[in-house]
Amino acid sequence: MNWEVFITCAITGAGDTIGRSDQVPVTPEQIATSAIDAAAAGAAVVHIHVRDPESGRGARDPALYRAVVERIRASDQDPVINLTAGMGGDLVLGGEESPLPPDPQSTDMAGAIERLAHVEELLPEICTLDCGTMNFAAGGDYIMANTPGMLRAMARRVKELGVRPELEVFDSGHLVLVHDLIREGLIDDPPLIQLCMGIPYGAPDDPTTLLAIAQRLPENAVFSAFSIGRMQLPYVALAPIVGANVRVGLEDNLYLSRGRLATNAELVERAVTILEAINVRVLEPDEVRERLALAARV
Repeated sequence: MNWEVFITCAITGAGDTIGRSDQVPVTPEQIATSAIDAAAAGAAVVHIHVRDPESGRGARDPALYRAVVERIRASDQDPVINLTAGMGGDLVLGGEESPLPPDPQSTDMAGAIERLAHVEELLPEICTLDCGTMNFAAGGDYIMANTPGMLRAMARRVKELGVRPELEVFDSGHLVLVHDLIREGLIDDPPLIQLCMGIPYGAPDDPTTLLAIAQRLPENAVFSAFSIGRMQLPYVALAPIVGANVRVGLEDNLYLSRGRLATNAELVERAVTILEAINVRVLEPDEVRERLALAARV
């Protein structure tokens, strides 16, 4: 049981959610404001994607990240900033009979250094590394592509920058690569791991699967666990029982209750209520910095 838990709020993601909720932030100002509100509500960590302000689609333009990060850093909140490095690994094949060439409108594949351009410029305390390749959407030909070579190169550069990688694990096999990266000296202690449950074609979010994956983590890992959709809030109570920290946010779930669209701050507030109701203490950002041995900010 984890009696002292930090909350991560995943602010917007890159998925096709803006047509389903007007609460999903799109512009840099909206994303930053939502992150600041989530921090004020109790999130110690804010996980940031950016979107193209015109189309609403996920983007990786460093200027968009800069606009978000500068607003958060200039605010009266001081959350740990966690930037995604998952963009640039989107492979959409051309179809069942003609997979090649890939769909040029939806495919976005970039090299390791390009995928980290915003991380190198802004030096967040944390950035994510998706630790595997997998089919990622129900239907279609979208593959989340992260080869071992790509991830080793990204992990090496992130370590050089003094940024803590959050290793995103979507299925049990991804832990093989996690253990390899640690053994090869590419990940500093303590390893920070996020268990991403319930995503189609990844690990299901039933408690038995969660326990099985958690039992294969490195002994000194600091980890969080979340599920998507209606299971997001139940996982707030379940995660500490298996030793994990908590993640909520509009990247993974749009609703506070049946038919009631949420804001990020409301999801964080509900998480705080659940955790405090089971006598779990919610950690502040500086406590998380100490626990994760994060590099001092310039």
